[in-house]
Amino acid sequence: MSESLSVLHRLFGYSDFRGQQQAIIDALIAGDNALVIMPTGGGKSLCYQIPSIVREGCGVVISPLIALMQDQVDALTQLGIRAGFLNSTQSSTENYDTEQQLKQGELDLLYIAPERLNQPRTRQLLQTAGIALFAIDEAHCVSQWGHDFRADYLQLSQLAVDFPSVPRIALTATADNRTQTEIAERLQLLDAQHFVAGFDRPNIHYQIHLKNQPKQQLLQFITANHKNDSGIVYCLSRKKTESIAQWLCEKGFTALPYHAGLPHERRAEHQQRFLREDNIIIVATIAFGMGIDKPDVRFVAHLDLPKSIEAYYQETGRAGRDGEPANAWMAYGLEDVIKLREMMAQNTVDESNAAAVEYKRVEYQKLEAMMGLCEIISCRRQALLHYFGEQRDQPCQNCDTCLQPVQTWDGTEAAQKAMSCVYRTEQRFGVSHLVDVLTGAATDKISQFNHQNLSVYGVGKELSKNQWRSVYRQLIAKGLLTVDFQQYNAIKLTETCRGLLRGEQTIALRKDPLVKTSIGAKTKKATHHGHRELWESLRACRTQLAKEKSVPPYVIFHDTVLVDMAERQPQTLDEFSALSGVGQSKLEQYGESFLTVIKDFIQTSQSDLPATVNETYQQLQAKQTPEDIAQQRQLAVTTIYSHIAQLIQADYISLHAVIELSDDDIKSIEDQFAEQDDFMESPKLKPVFEIFDEQYSYSILKCVYANLIKKISADAA
Repeated sequence: MSESLSVLHRLFGYSDFRGQQQAIIDALIAGDNALVIMPTGGGKSLCYQIPSIVREGCGVVISPLIALMQDQVDALTQLGIRAGFLNSTQSSTENYDTEQQLKQGELDLLYIAPERLNQPRTRQLLQTAGIALFAIDEAHCVSQWGHDFRADYLQLSQLAVDFPSVPRIALTATADNRTQTEIAERLQLLDAQHFVAGFDRPNIHYQIHLKNQPKQQLLQFITANHKNDSGIVYCLSRKKTESIAQWLCEKGFTALPYHAGLPHERRAEHQQRFLREDNIIIVATIAFGMGIDKPDVRFVAHLDLPKSIEAYYQETGRAGRDGEPANAWMAYGLEDVIKLREMMAQNTVDESNAAAVEYKRVEYQKLEAMMGLCEIISCRRQALLHYFGEQRDQPCQNCDTCLQPVQTWDGTEAAQKAMSCVYRTEQRFGVSHLVDVLTGAATDKISQFNHQNLSVYGVGKELSKNQWRSVYRQLIAKGLLTVDFQQYNAIKLTETCRGLLRGEQTIALRKDPLVKTSIGAKTKKATHHGHRELWESLRACRTQLAKEKSVPPYVIFHDTVLVDMAERQPQTLDEFSALSGVGQSKLEQYGESFLTVIKDFIQTSQSDLPATVNETYQQLQAKQTPEDIAQQRQLAVTTIYSHIAQLIQADYISLHAVIELSDDDIKSIEDQFAEQDDFMESPKLKPVFEIFDEQYSYSILKCVYANLIKKISADAA
């Protein structure tokens, strides 16, 4: 076994590396440089943590996330790794102690902010210590074209000069081809091996809706999908974050605002509560979220349009870091585009400065690409990946346009009417007035300008006002019309509209669907495939341990580890150590505590079961098959499966633990039961048995039905 794999087993509790992790780690251990593009939740941190432990010296991690450094260090300490940080939150004594640990070789990893690293005193300190490697996290911050540019990152190229023999690794989840090239050039990593692990986050369900009472849409989405989950809601303005947070609190949620205008202490308190507590919703400006380590963020919602696909990808990437199903939800409208373009227009540039002019041009292109993602009628994931230079052959079947295909209509004539109205009104008016003209409204403004006498007045009565607004929104998104912010948001024609206006081209427009409650990806929790009471008991144990250690609960164990515990119910430390994510340090610290919870649960739950069903339960826990149990006890196999159905419905065992069926097969069977009248009270097995041509036995159907009833009961609770 290699030393790196041994560290993975012993400290982190994982059996194997994922994807390109092994190759990246081997390159760094060998002393090579690396540029890593890996999606959030893909395991980037292991790529520099393990080489820092294996190589001689201390790994220095450059990160802009000062507020998270304490939690990052706490998480490593829980694993038995010697870690520290240097930043402005420490006292002079704490700084001195950390510096001495570094000098004396007592640290495996040191976290430091780029502005701190750029100080001459810090550079001198590092020159006196043994450095294993430099890891530049959130490396996209070096890109002046990007959405998170930080000037201090530009000086990190000096590391190549000051420490020529120390390997460097730059890591980010968000970088198109242009940004990757810029990272390599600006950080002096032209000789680095590039490891691009892909941008796909298959566990995230993307859904984008047209704004129509957005607050109510948000409430419907959260209520339908995430009543008891942690999430992030992004807003464009500080004022809006506070009003939305207050409104969500009034609706019964725990919501906290986060923006740069809050006092530092309050902002830090809100971030810590989000990281350490369950079921917290953060309502934030775009400044929040980069690098947030919380693995169980189940949804990210946007109430305003991000200004680029990079920003959208980075922000939605906060959801589902644990690999469990998560939702990325957004509501957008024409007003978002107008607002963002107006903000861009206010940032005037010197026309003689070619770089500044080019930057502004790219900024507009990025906004147009973001709007295009909203208006697309094909798979959103395919379009998102294509933007980052990655191809996906098949639609994802996990976005709104895949699951509910968008209807289109021939909008050629409507577009011509809309553009003619712009031309006839001399390109001086906004969308609202243009819609009034087309629909033949009688307003003071129409009378003032005699627009009731225009040839286009009232020619659009076949469409509603909302439909005309949709036409204008889509024409602007496609670049056929533009908004003049210097003239009170007047709509103007562009050169590209000529072919369509003359009848030389046609255009398909999307039909805006009726607004309804958004159903997204349902979170796969232990309550759906383990025992609810055990799951809650394990969570309570984790919460108590986290309070004692003053760390976030996920630092003790991720939800996925608790799910594994609830399903497998280990009885000994050896069995507990076999759980994925349980390393030696955590086994020694927490194994007995969680084993006690599991044993108490088993002892208590046995008294709730009939004796014969309890005996079947015990034999299943001992890994015996239903057939073996039936033979040993001289009972019919169907009797044992009846016991199993009771155990499934009572949530003692999971369906997958005893029945080998795919999720699609289970869903097909459940759908047949659900179509029956009164299926909750008196299910009919024979019709389902016959529908599937006797493919599934009555025993299997009983178990699937029991699982369906369990899920319905859990959702109702």
